[in-house]
Formats: sequence, structure tokens, C-alpha cells
Amino acid sequence: MQRPSHIASGYLLSLAAFAWWGLFPLYIKAVSQASPLEVLAHRIVWCLPVCVALIAMWRQWGVLRQALAQPKVLWTLFISAALVAVNWLVFIYAVESNQVLSSSLGYFLSPLVTQAMGMIFLRERPSRLQLVAMGLAALGTLNLILHQGGVPWIALTLALSFSTYGLIRKTVKIEAVGGLLVETALLTPLALAWLVWAGVHGELVFWRGGLEISLLLACAGVVTALPLIWFTAGARRIPLHAVGALQYLGPSLQFVLAVSLFGETVSPARLVTFCLVWAGVALYLLAAGPWLRKKS
Repeated sequence: MQRPSHIASGYLLSLAAFAWWGLFPLYIKAVSQASPLEVLAHRIVWCLPVCVALIAMWRQWGVLRQALAQPKVLWTLFISAALVAVNWLVFIYAVESNQVLSSSLGYFLSPLVTQAMGMIFLRERPSRLQLVAMGLAALGTLNLILHQGGVPWIALTLALSFSTYGLIRKTVKIEAVGGLLVETALLTPLALAWLVWAGVHGELVFWRGGLEISLLLACAGVVTALPLIWFTAGARRIPLHAVGALQYLGPSLQFVLAVSLFGETVSPARLVTFCLVWAGVALYLLAAGPWLRKKS
């Protein structure tokens, strides 16, 4: 049984992570002079030394070696690394192409997908209200497909990749920073290769775009590592139900930014979809509330 302080820290860490992610479009907009692939590459490359520094400071090399001695852990982190790279790239593209509402919808759907995965893979038992909530989210997605004339791929990719990443990182036996270190180490060779290629072809903004944009891109490691570390550490301390409930802070902040600051408009079809998803969110939180109070 986990200590109350351990559980409380899990909630605080998760809350901080989702608030940070909700405001993250502000950073992406600030570096939007660079292409989505360049921003992704910088997030990976600069995140690696941040993780190395943290592991060294906390003296966790022994724990890391012990975890990596298990082939299953390494293979699992290879999969999670691929998932987080896809999630980052699609999110960066959404923000730079002025589709923050789509990313917001994706992260509104993500907790409901997380709930479904918890039910399927972790044998968690959702209530009837939670099942209805998932049904409303599915109905909202179907409405958008019918009225948009195509699959809302940004929203669905973000929801599926992030939910699957959360599930994998909850089950793999490695601490937050160590896991992120391995993930970025696996991705860094590809990221560096792309940066070299882009530099040779004169397609890099870094360095050539001036001191300000270069410094902002170099900060990608810190702004990327912190919320992921908080999220992974928090998810290991609290139930998947609770992680799903707290996730709504991020997309709510993204929605506010999209409408109030970035000037995106909500079409009637998209408004119906958001209303259906929001209704699902309300039912989900209503169903989770008594459970959370009982367990906290």
C-alpha cells in the first residue's frame, strides 16, 4: 500500500505536467520559424544531456544499469520512444499550422482512450457512467468525420500515441528520468543525422536564424524533459483513472489559447464534437469523483 505522501506527490506531479503541456503551444509558436522536424530533432538532442545531468546528480547509474540488464525493458522503451516521437511531431505540426484546436481535441479524447486501455490491459473496471463517457467521445469523433469529410488524424494520432505511451511507461520497471534518458538516447542518432543533413542543405534555422531563436531551440531539452519526468513519475504513483481525470487541464488550456490568443475559429461541426466530448468528460469526472475521494 502506498503512503499518503507518495500518492499526494503523484497528484501534484501530474497536475504540474498537464498545466505545462497546456501552455506548451506558446513555446512552439515562439520557435515556429523552424520546421516541425527541426523542432522535434532539437527536443530529442537537447533532452539527452539534461537527462544525463539529472542521472549523474542523483547518482542513479546503478539503478539504470540494473533496469537495462532486462531485455524486455529496453525493447519496451524502444516502443515508447517511437510513440513519443510521433506524438511530439504531430503536436508541433498542429501548432505551427494553426490547428491547436485539433491538438486540444486529441488531448480531450486521450483520457477516455486511457480509460479504455486501462480496462482492456490492466483489468480496471469502469463504471456505467465511464462507459457512456467513452461512447459520447466516440460519437463526437464520428460526427467530426462525417462533417469534415475525413478522419481527424491529428486528434486521433495524438490521443492514441499519448495514451499508449502512458500505459507503457506505467508498466515498465524503470524510473522516470532513466526511462526518458534511454528513449532520447535511442532517438538521438536519427535526430542528429537529420540535423546534419538539413544543415548541409541549408535548411536549418538553428544558428543561422539568430541568437534568440537558437537559444530557444537549445532550451527544448529542459522544456521537454521537465513535464515528461513529472508525468511519468506521477503516473507511477496514482491510478490510471486519476491520471485520466487530471489530463483534462492540458487540453482546456490549449483550447483557451487557440480561441483567445491564436485566433482559431470553432466551426459548428467542431462545436458539436467538442460538446459531445465535454459531456463525456463531465460524466467521466462525475463517475471518478467518489472513487478518487475514496482512494486519496
